[in-house]
Parts: sequence; structure tokens; C-alpha cells
Amino acid sequence: MNEFVTTTATIANAAPLVEVKGISQSYDNGQFVVLDNVALTLRPGEIVGLLGRSGSGKSTLLRSIAGLIRPTSGSITFEGNPVSGTPDGISMVFQSFALFPWLTVLQNVELGLEARGIDAAERRKRALEAIDLIGLDGFESAYPKELSGGMRQRVGLARALVVHPKVLLMDEPFSALDVLTAETLRTDLLDLWSEGRMPIESILMVTHNIEEAVLMCDRVLIFSSNPGRVAAEIRIDLPQPRDRLDPTFRALVEDIYERMTARKPAAATVADGLFPGTGIDMVLPQVSTNLLSGLIETVAAEPYRGRADLPPLAAGLQLEIDELFPIAETLQLLHFAELEEGDIQLTEAGMRFAEAEVDERKHMFAQQLDAHVPLAAHIRRVLDERSNHEAPARRFRDELEDKMVEEKAEKTLRAVTSWARYAELFAYDEKTDMFTLENPS
Repeated sequence: MNEFVTTTATIANAAPLVEVKGISQSYDNGQFVVLDNVALTLRPGEIVGLLGRSGSGKSTLLRSIAGLIRPTSGSITFEGNPVSGTPDGISMVFQSFALFPWLTVLQNVELGLEARGIDAAERRKRALEAIDLIGLDGFESAYPKELSGGMRQRVGLARALVVHPKVLLMDEPFSALDVLTAETLRTDLLDLWSEGRMPIESILMVTHNIEEAVLMCDRVLIFSSNPGRVAAEIRIDLPQPRDRLDPTFRALVEDIYERMTARKPAAATVADGLFPGTGIDMVLPQVSTNLLSGLIETVAAEPYRGRADLPPLAAGLQLEIDELFPIAETLQLLHFAELEEGDIQLTEAGMRFAEAEVDERKHMFAQQLDAHVPLAAHIRRVLDERSNHEAPARRFRDELEDKMVEEKAEKTLRAVTSWARYAELFAYDEKTDMFTLENPS
């Protein structure tokens, strides 16, 4: 048994490995706030998950703890010492594998040791031990292109473990893998942790997968978005290994869904949630109308008949939290659905949309878009007022960039353009970069 996997009381009384106090991260002179006053403590013997949607700053926080990013304000300490640069004792596993394709498995794993000045014989010994530990014995001389995605991620894990860190940071380590490979690697990692075979004392991981968080973690911190804040902390006291079908496990998953879809006070909606901002500077996700229509049709049909519990809906559609929530919340923005307490319920307009023919759907979508998305209404109004019914897209980009960073402005404009094209509310010519009323009747 892992000497660090002990009782909740022992963990709570242990000296912290990592302490984060009042961390904030902003860009463009404070115009774009990614993290706002975030605090967390990581102690020996626990796996802690950071759960939330894109834009909530989870990966930014992880990189700050790893010393890869210097936060705008606040403090981070590792074993009581301020984090400066990449501290010894902390390793990180990335989502994208991050292997050098011209190096063999053995050479990739040795890299961290070489950077620390470890002699060749010791490097080879420790690298071979790490490769054997994560189940890639026999592939030492293989190159990354010869390995499957799961094998490449195992190499990334071996490279992180070979330096014998006390803290392992993992940034969505399984999200780039297929379902079966991810499940195998997740199980193997938990087995190594429970058996005390890894030279680490604690794991901090970013995930978008609610079931993964409940399956692996002792505590889960739920992040709100725009800016990222710790909205809730949930302790998971289930013994390992955990059973996904256990009623307590399912209840925890349901509880997290409810917390992440809870209605926010009106005063908080401007600064929190998926659509920060008001008026035309509302940040919009790039969600296709096919996905929006598909989710409406799914919820309207049997067995849901207009109302669905999000956990089984997500499982049935094989969607992660970061894929499902933007679709569902866009439907809520357009008043085709309501989200509350872990459920999605179609509105009267949503049910009519599900039953309508193609032309009627377009007409309904145009009405909802014009009524509930201020940027779409603004562009249409400008086009209506001009005698030639044309306007350069640059004009609207400039307006958005006064309120948000360039990347978000571009994504928001692309989102509203796609929706408007489907609804035939207005048209866009990419060659001339102009909005027009050419297509709408």
C-alpha cells in the first residue's frame, strides 16, 4: 500500500506540498482576466482534480504551479519555498504527449535527467526502470511514430516519473486517447498509485471528464469561468477501486453536474459562466447549428420527451463536459432550452423547433438569434440602415476588440456569422470580408 495514501485525517494534518494563495492571471493590462483570486492546498497522499469548462484557467493554474507561467498576483509555494522557475520535485504530463520524434523512447525519457546533469549510467538505469514501471519494456529503441497514442502518453508519464518528483501535475492526460486506451491507462495509473510503486506523494490533475474526476480523485475543485474561480470543492471518500455503477458514485457525478449547471444570481451572470459580457461583447462559442439541432432532436425524442438528465445524456452521446455544455448553454442562450440542477429541458420554442421542417427551423432560429444574441441583432440593424445593405466585418471586429482579446473577438464573430448564415439573417463574403443582406429574403 502506498505510504502516502492514508486516511483523510492524516492527509488533512500533513504539511502542504503546494500552497496557492490569491493567484490571479490577466493579460492586456488587466483587460482579459483568466484567473481571479484562486487558492488551493495540495497535501501528501491525495489526488486532487481541477474540473471545469474551457476558459476557466485550470491549465493556466497548473502551468503556474509548474513554474512555466508567472502569475500576475498572488503566491505559490512548494514545500514552503516560493516557486521560481521549474522547481525540482514537480513534474508535468501534457495532453499532447510532447515527445521529440527524432529521439527513441529511452532517449525521450532520459531528457529530464540529462538536463539535471545526471551521469549517463545513472540516466539509463533510472530511465529503464521508469519505462518498465509504466509497461513499455521492450520498446526502448522505438521512435514515437512507431507507438500508439496510449504508448506515447506512457512515455510522457515515464519521463515525468524518472526525475522522482514529489508532485505530479497532469493536464488532461487522457483526453487525446480513445475511450478504451484512456480507461486502460487510467486504471494502470491508479494501480501504480495505490500499490505505492510511483515515486510521488501527490497528484494534481486537470480534467473535463466528471466521471474521471470521481473515479480518480480524493478532492475535486470545480472552477467557474470568465474569469476562473474555485466555485466549489467536493471531497470523494469512496474506497479504491471505484465502481462507476455504485449508487454513491452516480450520486456524486449527479451532484457535480447540478453544481455546474446551477442557476447563478442575476448579478453574477455578467462576469461568470460561458457567456461573459453584456450587449455585443458577449463572448460566444463556436458551436455548429448541426450540433444544436441534433441535441434538440435527441432531447425531444424518446426516452427524454423534452427533459433529460445530463449525466446519462452525455454518456449516451459519448460527449465530454467540454463538448456538451457549450451546446446546451447555447441552446439556453437562444431560449430553446433551460439548464438547471443537472437537467436540460426544452422550452416551447425548442419543442416546436424539433417538430418543424427545414424552412420553419431557419425562420425560428433567425427570430431567436435576433432576439437573444445582441451582436447578431447589431449587425443586422447596421445592414438594414445602410442603403447598400453592406458593412465591412472589420468594423465589428474592432468593436469587439475594444471589449475582449483578439482571439475571443475572432471566435465570437465567426460563431455569430455561422449562426446567421444558417438562419439567413445576413450573409458574409470571405473574399471581401463584408457582411451583406444579399441572401436573406
